[in-house]
Amino acid sequence: MSFKNFKVPYNVDERYSKKVAYFSMEFAVHQPLKIYSGGLGFLAGSHLRSAYELRQNMISIGILWKYGYYDQARNQDQTLQVTWMEKQYSFLEDTGIKFQIIIHEHPVWVKAWYLNPDTFKSAPLFLLSTDLPENDYVSQTITHRLYDANVATKVAQFILLGVGGAKLVDELGFSPDLYHLNEAHGISASFYLYQKYNKNIEEVRKRLVFTTHTPEEAGNEKHDIYLCNNSTELFQGPCGANTVAYVPLSPLPTPRTGATGQTNNSTKKWRMGMITGGMTEKNI
Repeated sequence: MSFKNFKVPYNVDERYSKKVAYFSMEFAVHQPLKIYSGGLGFLAGSHLRSAYELRQNMISIGILWKYGYYDQARNQDQTLQVTWMEKQYSFLEDTGIKFQIIIHEHPVWVKAWYLNPDTFKSAPLFLLSTDLPENDYVSQTITHRLYDANVATKVAQFILLGVGGAKLVDELGFSPDLYHLNEAHGISASFYLYQKYNKNIEEVRKRLVFTTHTPEEAGNEKHDIYLCNNSTELFQGPCGANTVAYVPLSPLPTPRTGATGQTNNSTKKWRMGMITGGMTEKNI
């Protein structure tokens, strides 16, 4: 199967002909594909199955987590034992697509795998992996554990999803009308697009949709702005305060201390002027 000038491999309903690329850190499409942790993944997986049933013109971009989130076992005293077991997925297809992006000032190779819609009756899903022999060990670990506890690794995962995902869409030649970011993890995609469209912010804004699930401040991650600035070459780092001169993406003060130096992905998306949606009490 050729993945150049990719088209969804089913007849698209004309009511849903708009081309969409859907980004999410996790997808609970089906139990055999253990690349999810909880509610965000189940929502994303439901979107993919609905898109397949409705014959929507949508592809999705995620990450192939080598060890998933984690596996639960029990110690002899019945306390919880957390383990990480390598997952094997014979049903994923090798796209043959491989490219480099910059993460933490270092070139990292990225490979794309494909979940065929017929496997689990879902929209096409492309999964990114850095677990490649071409990469050093640290770069390989970017796609080892979903939501890695190491902050630098987690930021690298966000860069992979956003920048790597947007670059994959270009490699596919899909040219979506909309990029839908499921939560703020893929924020760096917006800055990749800003570069792609010659720093025309209006071209970016009309193509981006952002869904937030936790409007409470405590539920949205913040990261050290200097760490983010060194994460990639895009605009002194896609988390940076000086990323776009006329879009206010300055670091936020820490609520309790008033100290600056942290940056919040969710607020940056709102400041980019994206179309934004949220979960409601009815959804929950």
